[in-house]
Amino acid sequence: MPAPPTAFVSPPTATFAAFAERADYSLLDSLHADPQASGDGHDHQPRQVFSGHYVPVTPTPLPAPEYVAHSTSLFNELGLSDGLVDDDHFRRLFSGDISVACEPMRPVGWATGYALSIYGTEYTQQCPFGTGNGYGDGRAIAVFEGLFKGKRWEMQLKGGGPTPYCRGADGRAVLRSSVREFLAQEFMHALGVPSSRSLTLYVSRSETVRRPWYAPNSRSFDPDILVDNPAAITTRVAPSFLRVGQLELFARRARSHAHPGALNELRMIVAHLIERNYRPEIDPSLDFSDQVIALAGLFRQRLIALVANWLRVGYCQGNFNSDNCAAAGFTLDYGPFGFCELFDPRFQPWTGGGEHFCWFNQPVAAEANYQMFWAAIRLLLADNTEALARLDQLREGFSEAMGQGIEAMWASKLGLIRYDAALVNELLELMVLSKVDYTIFFRKLSAIPEQLSSLKESFYLPSSEQLDAQWQSWLQRWRARITGCNETQLTSEAVKSIAMISAAMKRINPHYTWREWLIAPAYQQAAQADTSLIKELQQVFSHPYDEQSAELEAKYNRLKPQQFFNAGGVSHYSCSS
Repeated sequence: MPAPPTAFVSPPTATFAAFAERADYSLLDSLHADPQASGDGHDHQPRQVFSGHYVPVTPTPLPAPEYVAHSTSLFNELGLSDGLVDDDHFRRLFSGDISVACEPMRPVGWATGYALSIYGTEYTQQCPFGTGNGYGDGRAIAVFEGLFKGKRWEMQLKGGGPTPYCRGADGRAVLRSSVREFLAQEFMHALGVPSSRSLTLYVSRSETVRRPWYAPNSRSFDPDILVDNPAAITTRVAPSFLRVGQLELFARRARSHAHPGALNELRMIVAHLIERNYRPEIDPSLDFSDQVIALAGLFRQRLIALVANWLRVGYCQGNFNSDNCAAAGFTLDYGPFGFCELFDPRFQPWTGGGEHFCWFNQPVAAEANYQMFWAAIRLLLADNTEALARLDQLREGFSEAMGQGIEAMWASKLGLIRYDAALVNELLELMVLSKVDYTIFFRKLSAIPEQLSSLKESFYLPSSEQLDAQWQSWLQRWRARITGCNETQLTSEAVKSIAMISAAMKRINPHYTWREWLIAPAYQQAAQADTSLIKELQQVFSHPYDEQSAELEAKYNRLKPQQFFNAGGVSHYSCSS
């Protein structure tokens, strides 16, 4: 018989001209530009933006940009050749020089405005004009939107220079925060947590920006020195960068009748959100009101799953306002984020965050953001009583649905078929008492040990006999739950089941986590033109569920050393970036 035909695989995109051919600007083509914007994009001073979905703006190039890193994984997903990072035009575009754009690319980028609410309370104080018309992308400038392997992606420069929303700042990002965001986005993706992605990272050795930060060995809560940092640009990539805060902005304008087209601009951006991020799941033949209801239901599902995943891997967003909440339901804006090491439900790495944005309060913050999403799209259903009732039902059921999502997450981390509140709550209490390392503990537990000794390798403090007895009792009851029998009655089938449950738990509980004290040396060395640690972290973070070499294991899978507790810039940090 003849061999079956092989599927044709197009070669990787290897030239800038071929990359440019991927351009397809749905946002610019379907939404309104600010009517007061300059046509050439030279719009870099703070000003009020009263209408329109975006402002055309050109990024500010980094002088003498140098390559730091790129994501081989994302390049492969997009069908790009790794050699593109050496292309002069490609490097210039993603270090802020959009003058290299060639057709069908557009010669300007764009920035968007959005509103801010914190726990459901509307704020305008962050706007220099006190109106909310000056709040938005202050240093994030999108420069490309296109189709890659049939999927739409938007590419945005973080640190691309000032925009009308810069509020008087310089629009730059420092190398430190750029390295953190670059690594974190790809790490989250490898963990299986929906996230924006990282394309490239470039730095300038000739441009520096001054930011408050921490002195070496500082124990200060707030930054205690000013530091000159190399300016950098990281390119983050997502199907879109639409935020709950954007919908909220247009809803605010519609409610106040800010201009005659305000309600239509809200409708347009909601329709664009559906088209960009939900179209495969929402039938375009449905009435628009039905599409809006479907959107509300799907966003609720995604938001709940996202927060459950954050808790699962120990991630804390730190500042989960509506403007930091992607309307497509993925992780966005890696500023004051962190990963929990020493288990503490109140973990909060950001000095400006407070307990309301701590790790275990993220479900509540998510509900507040959903409240603002619901309130915004509700305006589009004002004349449809039946649709409003369905939308309100989704809002009213959010808390219960979130609770179910969190319970399912704990059950999966523990290898349980069904959630057991008593078992989980007792475990969390024991984890607090023993001061366990969150990631190491659950990975050790994934081996389903019979004795406590291996679990104690995750404890930061010595354990007492009384506490050991409580642990052993819990361990026996947990093993009985997952095996369905007592230790003395283990059958061969139960032993096989334990092996299968263990393997499943290891797919849920990562082997490696983000440890800030291991990240800091990477960006410190990168400032001296040594990127070897960044490359090493890329390797470790690309396979976080797999045990790696003995050398990497000894370095990255260990408890936090004592000197890094309460260390400024490591255990806690400001949002200066």
